[in-house]
Amino acid sequence: MTGIEGEFESVVRRWSGEAAWYFAAVPLDLADEIRSQVEHVGFGSVRVTATIGATTWSTSVFPDRSTGSYVLPVKAAVRSAEHLDDGDPATIHLTVLG
Repeated sequence: MTGIEGEFESVVRRWSGEAAWYFAAVPLDLADEIRSQVEHVGFGSVRVTATIGATTWSTSVFPDRSTGSYVLPVKAAVRSAEHLDDGDPATIHLTVLG
């Protein structure tokens, strides 16, 4: 455990490619904290636990070169359970696992 946690509001967005992936952006201040304290391997993904509403899941955040931040994938089961669609705001609690 790294001890990095944060809660923030972000808008769920559908990726513009062919695949139906949805992401929420991590705020830059939290991204900077993650980047400064977590050793990156591979292409820079970082394992996390995320919670939106009553739904918690394990995933990874991925670097977003266009913003210098990270993006959190929001899978279909989470979007369905929390009634989220493209453009909806979500309050997200993120715990970095390292």
